[in-house]
Amino acid sequence: MSFVIRKMIKEDIKQVQYVAKRSWNDTYEGIIPFDIQENFLEYAYNDEMLKKRLEGSFLFVAVVENTIVGFANFSPVKKEGEVELGAIYLHPNHQGKGIGSALLQEGIVNVEGVRKVYINVEKENEIGKTFYEAKGFETVEEFDDEFDGHILKTVRMVLKV
Repeated sequence: MSFVIRKMIKEDIKQVQYVAKRSWNDTYEGIIPFDIQENFLEYAYNDEMLKKRLEGSFLFVAVVENTIVGFANFSPVKKEGEVELGAIYLHPNHQGKGIGSALLQEGIVNVEGVRKVYINVEKENEIGKTFYEAKGFETVEEFDDEFDGHILKTVRMVLKV
């Protein structure tokens, strides 16, 4: 499968919102109640929030045949080269094809000064945890995270680059 990774632009917002919704609903079915998922998506991926992310962080999209099928969101570099990978989401039909790996690599290579990449992943998100472990991420802590009235078991992981 042929795909292109590039920086996100404002015109990509609607497609990124669609990928976020499909990915979240598929990944967190049975883990996070649907209404809590929808509340989060409405807040974190509304037009205004995505415009702010475009201005204040690094967003990359994966494109297959002119359609966005995935994206990754990296924070600005913090002290000692630390960045947060706030999101790496793929449309369920495009998982397992190297796109997530390419998105991760794009951030590592193109966000200047990266030395450590941190990610928080829900403990029951086996696909996500397996992906990060395969890329060399290591668990640094586990904690309970209150998420809109729902308690998530969160695993914090780091990749040293």
